[in-house]
Amino acid sequence: TLHGLRRGLKNCAISVDYSFGYRGRDSMLMPLDEWQKNRGKYYRALGLPQSPTKFLEELKAQVQTGLNALDQAIQEQEIEIVDDGIYVPKIVRESRPPGTRKTARAWINEIGPIQFPNLLLELDSHTRFSWQLLGGPPTSERNLLALYGALIAQGSELSAARVALMMPGIPIKDIQQAMQLLEEEGVLQKANGVVLEFLRRHDIVNHWGNGSFASSDMIALEVSRHLWQARQDPRRRTPSVGSYVHVLDQWGISYDQPIVLNEREAGPAIEGAIRSPGSKIEAVAVDTKGHTHFASGLSKVLGLDLYPRLRKLKYQKLFVPRGVDVPKSLKPIIGPSVSLKSIERDWDEFVRLAASIKFGWCSATMALRRYGAAAQGEPLHGAGVALGKLALTGYSCDYLANPEFRREVLRILSHGESVHTLQRAIHHGRPVPKRGRRPEELAATSGALALLTNITMAWNTHHMDRVHKEWQRKEPERIGTDMIKHITPVRFEHINFRGVFAFHVGPYRDRLFNTPRKGKHRAA
Repeated sequence: TLHGLRRGLKNCAISVDYSFGYRGRDSMLMPLDEWQKNRGKYYRALGLPQSPTKFLEELKAQVQTGLNALDQAIQEQEIEIVDDGIYVPKIVRESRPPGTRKTARAWINEIGPIQFPNLLLELDSHTRFSWQLLGGPPTSERNLLALYGALIAQGSELSAARVALMMPGIPIKDIQQAMQLLEEEGVLQKANGVVLEFLRRHDIVNHWGNGSFASSDMIALEVSRHLWQARQDPRRRTPSVGSYVHVLDQWGISYDQPIVLNEREAGPAIEGAIRSPGSKIEAVAVDTKGHTHFASGLSKVLGLDLYPRLRKLKYQKLFVPRGVDVPKSLKPIIGPSVSLKSIERDWDEFVRLAASIKFGWCSATMALRRYGAAAQGEPLHGAGVALGKLALTGYSCDYLANPEFRREVLRILSHGESVHTLQRAIHHGRPVPKRGRRPEELAATSGALALLTNITMAWNTHHMDRVHKEWQRKEPERIGTDMIKHITPVRFEHINFRGVFAFHVGPYRDRLFNTPRKGKHRAA
């Protein structure tokens, strides 16, 4: 009975009128009257044709091209089909230019060591992220330092009392009040946005990427086992909650959100990509838990490509519709045919779901929970799965046949792991048991950690760009452009995150407290 109730709540067969998370399926989508009245506007906004024929023909052409490329790779013996499974040789690690490690160490030495309080002050003087958190300029030095203390307490395992001991002269009460301020909706996202904009303003980031490709992954944060959202982390074997972050190819965190462990991450992966500020994210590399067939179909309609890490290739199948010419070498790994009729039949309702997500009637996380495995047998679920199988087949062919593309996907996924290492340096251990009881507290913890991480990467990027320009002026041959993409802003051996926090506000006072003059950019 309990299993049936749980399944019914997930697929909306059972709904609760006063619940936002378990509301009925009709209230989750945009109103039918609104959809019928402005259907054409929403189709144009999504860049989709009202008839699925053209969209499916283009997708079929991509699948056909991918199948031909995969067949050629088999003919050239780059990959093999063994016992009806795919065998791909281990990818060769990308070689680094000689002297890269030595240059990276010299780069960090040139930047020099710094205490975390001074790092916060300097970055705040460039971006004024504190103004975003406070809703205006700080009223006093005590007001500003209490905010910094609250940000450190929210983004790490430290309590307000412990942070107050590290900041002589700042009362616990001031830090606690500032921590409540950080729980207000949207303030951390605004501050994160100005820091990310500052990071991406530097010339050096163009050597790392263009900002249209991102990776998404979760970091598990240890919490009290008594929290209702706590789940056992299978790796660390501790009760934890997740902070799901999107890391751009330019290394900034563009979006963060708290999630529950051991659940599918496809919804948060799509949600973070379409809500990220700044440049449009066109593709997201995800781990295996960040992908489902329905998610691939939904993301395709939203104009987003999901690039999952493919595991267990022996069991990987390709799905094609009727009318696609399948090379003989690939027939052992072809799965059941994809029904295009199911997509055509429910195309309009599927686009309505995508528009509801894109324009804020519901989140992608909620939609993917609603149309997960519990929704099997429903027409809309079948249409999404069929479309997702086609999208995944096209991607799988590129992933298997093109080693450079496969290396790029794995490289961007490693970005997320590197950022998690930095986050572990900022937040390690278990916070006080009372923290995280409310959703606002979990969101504040995730957002503060993402902001502190972005602040650290932005400060590193700023000084890496400065040193790089100095070297180019004095010793142009000292570093080549092919080295720069291997030297990243996630290093932290020169930063002290602990100890007594002494904030020397003096050199930055004018930038932190004075209102900018009219006509001048406030973060110049």
